[in-house]
Amino acid sequence: MSKPKISSDILQSTTFLPSTFNKKKFSLSYQVPSTPRTLEIQNSGRSQVFGRNPWHPIERINGWMLSAETATFMKAGGLGMIASELPDIFNLHHSSQGETLRVVTPMYIGNTGKKKAEFDGHIYHGAEHCDITLKRRALLTVPFISDADCQTFTDYPVEVYTGFHENTPYIFLKNEHFFSINPSKKNPPAQDGCYILNEHNVNEVERFAFFSKAVYTLLLHFLGTSDYPNVIIANDWHSGTISGLTKYLPLAMSEKGQMDEETSDALRSLPVVHIAHHLGYQGWDYDNTARILNSLYGEHTAYIFKNAKAVKNSNRRAFNTLIVHDCYNQASCNFHLADRVVTVSKNYMEEVSKELGFGYDFRDILKIRKDHCTFLGIVNGYNKQLISPNADKIRCINEYFGETEFKTYNETDLNDKLHNKIEFIKLVSHIAKDKSYKDKIIPLIDTYRFADISDCLPKAASIPVVCATSRLVEQKGYDIAAQSILNFVQKYSADDLEMPIFVLGGAGNIELFRDLQRLKDTVTKINPQAGARIFVFHGYRDQFAYAVQLAADFYLMPCRFEPCGLTQMEALAKGSLPIAMSTGGLVDTIDDHIDGFRTEVFFSEGRHVYGNNITARRLKNNINAYNETLENALLTFYEMPNLISEMQRHAMQKDFSWDVADGSLEKYYSLLKTGHL
Repeated sequence: MSKPKISSDILQSTTFLPSTFNKKKFSLSYQVPSTPRTLEIQNSGRSQVFGRNPWHPIERINGWMLSAETATFMKAGGLGMIASELPDIFNLHHSSQGETLRVVTPMYIGNTGKKKAEFDGHIYHGAEHCDITLKRRALLTVPFISDADCQTFTDYPVEVYTGFHENTPYIFLKNEHFFSINPSKKNPPAQDGCYILNEHNVNEVERFAFFSKAVYTLLLHFLGTSDYPNVIIANDWHSGTISGLTKYLPLAMSEKGQMDEETSDALRSLPVVHIAHHLGYQGWDYDNTARILNSLYGEHTAYIFKNAKAVKNSNRRAFNTLIVHDCYNQASCNFHLADRVVTVSKNYMEEVSKELGFGYDFRDILKIRKDHCTFLGIVNGYNKQLISPNADKIRCINEYFGETEFKTYNETDLNDKLHNKIEFIKLVSHIAKDKSYKDKIIPLIDTYRFADISDCLPKAASIPVVCATSRLVEQKGYDIAAQSILNFVQKYSADDLEMPIFVLGGAGNIELFRDLQRLKDTVTKINPQAGARIFVFHGYRDQFAYAVQLAADFYLMPCRFEPCGLTQMEALAKGSLPIAMSTGGLVDTIDDHIDGFRTEVFFSEGRHVYGNNITARRLKNNINAYNETLENALLTFYEMPNLISEMQRHAMQKDFSWDVADGSLEKYYSLLKTGHL
């Protein structure tokens, strides 16, 4: 698709973008700049992508992590984990040397029906059932447009609160208009938490554009004080416009005599590290393109827009850093203007910089960045103590279920993993037999024809338990898993094999749950015993998911993409061997036939992108590749149980903790200090 054509005069006499500017076909010609600042704006994208601006070494890190989510107070996915865990482990190791990483996040207030957060003026009760005592530090005024005319500003008050949780100082930004999570009646059913369309009809993109503008205002407030940061980590698309505010806006204001050079230099020299989790999420908003851009850049919007020149590349849609084609794109600014871009695994870095299906409109820009060392891959870390078979957690789940006796185990003694398999078979059989027990322990989970399989107990050692408890979304490939399971049952039903126990489900798409129901019904017709051993469910309960992994021999991950993945790390830590696609972070974290099983090849949009050509021609697609890998894993279990035990030991020995030697913390520390790993 060619770039939009904008009439040559549409921006000449305006300070704001007209409300319909992106709905017209127009061409934007970047003219020869008339002043040094205009030239700098035009060259900013190129300078940043090519790494031409020096990274001044930081003696003592005083950083801000900007994040819409934190696992501690508002979590929807893995990016919330990095926002909580990376600062916490950083401060644990470096605060004694006077170095700090603060978390800056919205203060969400309201009740979505699934998540609830409250503030009594002193204690914030977050949506993840964690409290923090706060002190008010400042009251800011953040101008933002709420009306359809795209030019009338409202001054929104933002209260700034600070507090400590464990090792980490937090800065909360409070505004009830943008950060309310009380849902609108028009809120889509799939939207929840901080991504909700709220009671004021504020959507997620507008919410986080305001968040960036509020952070920019906070930077100005703290400028010249010890609270002012010397580096910013922008966690995913939600804070994707912060580099536009710090790189472009000070130049435009200086050009008009509205900002002194010292302030402008301080803002523009503040290094920004953008963490890209999954490039499919970028913060698009076509209808509000002009309103959001005008809100961010005010009277300088048209001037900045007509000089926000993108790096020349083969994608004609990415010709301006503030939009993609004709639509506001929140991630675009940081992809062009951040000092460094990081993604959450090395292999995903390769995928997004090579394949359109992964890198989307930014593939070419990220390829240039990778070649010039301004795009890096760092595997997400974790706190292994929290995800290994944990005595405190196991005691809690035994108390929760009431009658189970799950036990802890480690890589030196796996006997109690078999014990846990027996306990899990008893648990699902009880759920199948006793509806009142089911309603008590998994009340919000829909189960489908759970069967009493207690006859399996004497044979438990010879029956593989295979699970998948991720979200029911297309990405996770449950349909691929279902096809592979069906193929295995059809191929081996006549053999003298104990059919596996499959436990499949999670929260998410109801249609995918129905696909799993159809799998169970189809298998039951082919082999009633195999069908009885398929357990499918819809919903999520942490205790149940934890119990499944304690028992499972294998964890299914037939993912269509997986930038990093934390689930496979959790499975490895419990000795549940992943059976995975060779994509993204699964390649970086699973060693095939050593601590898990991976497909020999991987295809993206029908094109082979991983593995050798001969195998790719033989297998042809991801479904065939995964069929073969699942079959290989299960036959290894039946024929070489000692090898499976050895692989489980290797899996449990693996450690992706943040602070292991040469681990993720060291890499981030080096990056923040020096600009490179």
